[in-house]
Amino acid sequence: MVQRREPTARQLRLGVELRRLREAAGLTAVQSAALLGANRVQMSHIESGLTGVSEERLRRLASHYACTDTELIDALIEIATDRTRGWWEEFRGSLPNSFLDLAELEHHALFLYEVAILYVPGMLQTEDYARAVFSSRVPELTAEETELRVLHRMRRQQNTVPYEAVIHEAALRIRVSDRTASKEQLARLLELSEADHVTLRVIPFDLDGFTRASSTMTYVGGALPKLDTVVRDAPHGSVLIDFEAQLNAYRTRFRKLEAVSLEPDRSRDFIHGLAKEL
Repeated sequence: MVQRREPTARQLRLGVELRRLREAAGLTAVQSAALLGANRVQMSHIESGLTGVSEERLRRLASHYACTDTELIDALIEIATDRTRGWWEEFRGSLPNSFLDLAELEHHALFLYEVAILYVPGMLQTEDYARAVFSSRVPELTAEETELRVLHRMRRQQNTVPYEAVIHEAALRIRVSDRTASKEQLARLLELSEADHVTLRVIPFDLDGFTRASSTMTYVGGALPKLDTVVRDAPHGSVLIDFEAQLNAYRTRFRKLEAVSLEPDRSRDFIHGLAKEL
């Protein structure tokens, strides 16, 4: 098969899961390649996402690995055979791949959880808010680069997958732009909180014992819990987390934050009160 120059996050994840199945079966890459009539380099390319794998070959590998988890096998086949060229492909070559990977992950997600401490989540931002955030980047972006990022962010918001956000009061009060932009942003949150697919919760400043200020995350629900992904911002781009133990930890973090946050109706009242203060 043709070798890919830059595998997507989903293609990389497929390779990672196949490697994990092989290692769980106690086989080396050389042994696994022999079972397919391939060589070690070809096997390495499959497990690194540089080369695709057909449904027939994937089922053969699963059989050799004694994997009886039919739901996992079917989910991996769905990734392997997916030929979707979504709207994010319009930005390929114009934006960093991390932007495209996030949009693709969100497109295939069964649900999205978000925790935001200092900024309103991208999925809920107004254009002016997003523009202010991107305009503050160092090194500074050009006007064209900024507008491409704003456009990409607005396109992401067309996704109607079930979405739950827990937002700290700090993110609601910090003015990334001016008073007018802040009022528009709060109004946008109130509008989106009424959408059928959106659940919005607020953590107020006066909550005692809040020790989870570092819990900012985007949690992307996969076809199976073990295929979930956590996206966290880092100084030089996004970090994708997919180890099962860490996924369990982030699920627990989210549930703990959800438990101490205000209920959706009280959260809307809280946001409305902040808007009246401006």
